[in-house]
Amino acid sequence: MRVIPLVRKNLVWSLLVSVFVCVATCAQAQADSRPNVLVVLTDDQGWGDLSLHGNPNLQTPHIDSLARDGVQIKNFYVCAVCSPTRAEFLTGRYHTRTGVFSTSAGGERFDVAERTIGDAFQDAGYATAAFGKWHSGMQAPYHPNARGFEEFYGFCSGHWGNYFSPMLEHNGEIVEGDGFIVDDLTQHAIEFMEQPRENPFLVYLPLNTPHSPMQVPNEDWKEFEGKEIVPDPRPENAKKEDVQHTRAALALCENIDDNIGRLLDALERLSLSQNTIVVFFCDNGPNGSRFNGGLRGRKGAVHEGGLRSPCLIRYPAKLKAGQTVGGIAGAIDLLPTLADLCDVEVGGIAGPLDGISLRDALVDPQTEPARRLIFTAWKGKLSVRSNQYRYHQNGDLFDLEADPGETRSIAKTKPVAAARFKRALEEWAVETKPRGRNHSEEQVFPVGHPEHAWTQLPARDAQATGEIRRSNRFPNSSYMTNWHSTDDAITWDVDVLAKGQFEVELYYACPESAVGTKLNLEWRQGDSTATIGSEVTVANPSGPIHLDKDRSARAESDEKHWEKLSLGRIDLSEGSGRLSLTCPRIMGEDGEPRGVEIRLMMLHRVPAE
Repeated sequence: MRVIPLVRKNLVWSLLVSVFVCVATCAQAQADSRPNVLVVLTDDQGWGDLSLHGNPNLQTPHIDSLARDGVQIKNFYVCAVCSPTRAEFLTGRYHTRTGVFSTSAGGERFDVAERTIGDAFQDAGYATAAFGKWHSGMQAPYHPNARGFEEFYGFCSGHWGNYFSPMLEHNGEIVEGDGFIVDDLTQHAIEFMEQPRENPFLVYLPLNTPHSPMQVPNEDWKEFEGKEIVPDPRPENAKKEDVQHTRAALALCENIDDNIGRLLDALERLSLSQNTIVVFFCDNGPNGSRFNGGLRGRKGAVHEGGLRSPCLIRYPAKLKAGQTVGGIAGAIDLLPTLADLCDVEVGGIAGPLDGISLRDALVDPQTEPARRLIFTAWKGKLSVRSNQYRYHQNGDLFDLEADPGETRSIAKTKPVAAARFKRALEEWAVETKPRGRNHSEEQVFPVGHPEHAWTQLPARDAQATGEIRRSNRFPNSSYMTNWHSTDDAITWDVDVLAKGQFEVELYYACPESAVGTKLNLEWRQGDSTATIGSEVTVANPSGPIHLDKDRSARAESDEKHWEKLSLGRIDLSEGSGRLSLTCPRIMGEDGEPRGVEIRLMMLHRVPAE
């Protein structure tokens, strides 16, 4: 179990190292000659979801233009699912080294000791911002504002339940989005790039589509509603395809492409195109059995179809247009590559990078990246990729030059090669210790970081007793419901990083009959307790919102409009303890809707007088 009190020790050490690195590297000589960086990462968009890669079902001209005007990495690999890829991009290290083992409820957090691309570029004088789906920890010191990104707008959990003017956050504070979420995130990135500044910027734009729920704006849906879909050439993909889901995914991909066009237009309008590095890649394979160039597997698989991603890099000032880089590369390589192109010092405290700089291969594609192996693991499934082969933990070996769809294992005809890859994969697993399918850890959540005013404690990070239930089995954007008994409670195991007094607010929904319900928050640390409470005086009978924009059946929780309720101020002492939300009085009569639903608790540090 990763014990959160260690966070405080790591936090102090990280702060000291950051100060030292900043003093050593923040000289701004020739700052205006260093390139800007814009990195776009999409969510659940597969390698085959581009017209660039032969998909006949959609057009992605703006994304395709990045290959025409920049460099395409032919064989680029990410992880099987979302949060591991984000960890590998942000740190340049395999997620298995960094503590990531899940996609929610704390397992998506990489260790505090890790140094991020945001840290490195911020210390080098860059203005840094992230807009979108963070998915690497919600509370500081895991929050993006604590990991090198001075500006953050978006959400920190895995997926989101509503894409239309949703509840988001801006630097920790809850805000309401403006329109369709991808359009909104893109607009914030453009406005950040428009700001006058002396130093260059690093903008990280992790978009959250075409991840489900498959909510599509009407104007993007018109082209795809009822559209005939050409299936993938791989029969098993075609057989499993959900055509309606595919239509929604493709509509969302075209919306992404439109927003890439907006970004490129903005760079051109601002006279920043020549000296801005634009990177586009995806976080895993497609979230459906749709066209993927005949590759085997989809999201969650450690075959090519689950791991291969487009990677397009445009930098007109230094990279020749229309080139293709051979060999193999991965998300772990982007941090060292971008740092090398921008003359940024990478050094950190967690350990050496697993990624390598691709600068030489990008500048001269005749020079392939150094030959090596790229490993991957997810939920007990492991595989390793060389320039020619992919070997799986079950003993299968595929020659990807002759059989890119991984249809025929050649392990028996290539026993020496299979044995070599088996040994390499076993040694990597011993070194990096990937967690298995059933791995879980007791999670404790940090509260009250001394440098960050806001702490979010969402329902997804809580445990419930009695009859209280999450609104969905996927925790990420769920809420607690079915609170009918005064004996039940919602609890968060937390570690208070610095003592203080905190304003507490709840985001809730309830019917008219529940007005008068009493809610208490108890802080328990050892034998010490403190309690605050408030009464619900305003009904918030919100039902699910924007389900009319779901173009395919959703698997995740619905979302609602949430009302704020102040619980007052509470004093929290440093160290581990438990916050428990109880309901000593529940209003409503039998046969009527009763109780409240809880989405989020916010703690705001009260400044010392």
